[in-house]
Amino acid sequence: MREALERVPPLNIFRMTAQADSAFVPWLRWAGVLLSRLELDPLLRELAILRVARLTPDAEYEWVQHVPIAQAVGATDDQVTALERDDVDADAFSPAERAVLQFTTEVVRDARASDKTLEAVREHVSPREVVELIMVIGNYMMVARVMATGGLEIDEPVGPDALRATRDA
Repeated sequence: MREALERVPPLNIFRMTAQADSAFVPWLRWAGVLLSRLELDPLLRELAILRVARLTPDAEYEWVQHVPIAQAVGATDDQVTALERDDVDADAFSPAERAVLQFTTEVVRDARASDKTLEAVREHVSPREVVELIMVIGNYMMVARVMATGGLEIDEPVGPDALRATRDA
């Protein structure tokens, strides 16, 4: 456990989840896969994570940590601002990004996307990437709930260093 904690940034989310010691290292590996080994475009992944953070009450921690990561993989200030306003239809987003954001919204709110929304996403990503997107959404819904329920104090954002740390976990 100590070795795993030494490999990741000293963030409250890692200290809290480490208390579930039998699940911590496997979860770090899983997070590393989601953040570095998917076919899903990293920008689409990060936009989905930010959307999960916005849709989850008290998930400011997730938002603060992932805005710099999203920007590092290509998110623009206009996109971040639009997500802050809950404007997933903003001109700042491409059709693929809008489809992913709508898909994320429906999966978070309704547990499944509508057939129409699923078809819209499938126009832009492969079947594998659809499954990867669902996995990202599910993981970050869980993380947001741990953060919100644990009342985590917000750390300064680590940014892309968090990607490197979980990749090596």
